Amino acid sequence: MPQVPRSKRLILYQMEHVGVNSLPLVLIIAVFTGAVAAWQAAYQLKGIAPLSFLGAATSRAIITELGPVLTGIVIAGRVGASIAAEIGTMKVTEQIDALETMGISPIRFLAMPRFLAAIFMMPILVIFANLIAVLGAYIVSNYFLGVSFAVFFNSVKRFFEMWDLIAGLIKTIFFGGVTSLLGCHIGFKTEGGAEGVGLATIRSFVISSALILILDYLLWMLIF
Repeated sequence: MPQVPRSKRLILYQMEHVGVNSLPLVLIIAVFTGAVAAWQAAYQLKGIAPLSFLGAATSRAIITELGPVLTGIVIAGRVGASIAAEIGTMKVTEQIDALETMGISPIRFLAMPRFLAAIFMMPILVIFANLIAVLGAYIVSNYFLGVSFAVFFNSVKRFFEMWDLIAGLIKTIFFGGVTSLLGCHIGFKTEGGAEGVGLATIRSFVISSALILILDYLLWMLIF
């Protein structure tokens, strides 16, 4: 971490890779997540509460759970797996040994920028995902369920709590950190040529996804 100032370009490059390049996929997932959440909430509210509560039900579910967790899993598949594949390929082709021979720390050069980029960009991605998911929920509510703009967003405003948003963003920091660290660790431990790189990629995604769900449960207990 003391080497952060001399690694600004590496960090910015990884922030672009983790954040900017992941944004289209995250937004596509988010809009359909919001749409499904609206249909599901309407089904659950049928006969129990009026659809005027639809905005509150969908927005709170998206902000506290669906946005952070689904974005985390998408990043685990797109970024965590690519980190393991990149570093794993460098390991089996002895490029990491070459870095050490030149006096360059592989941790500073490869791991630290990816770790910081994931921690910085995950909350930003989730903010965009939350906004688009709520918009997707509104579109379904308005065009298919007859809930007006005013009714939907008045419900969101009435029941919205800033702590819900903050707690969801706190979770994403842990999700990003776990995904990047696990990808780096598995990449540095890769052996066995091309087959080993493939196994490392699969292992990174599977374990990262499982840890995101486990962390989500543990952090929910601690935060809420």
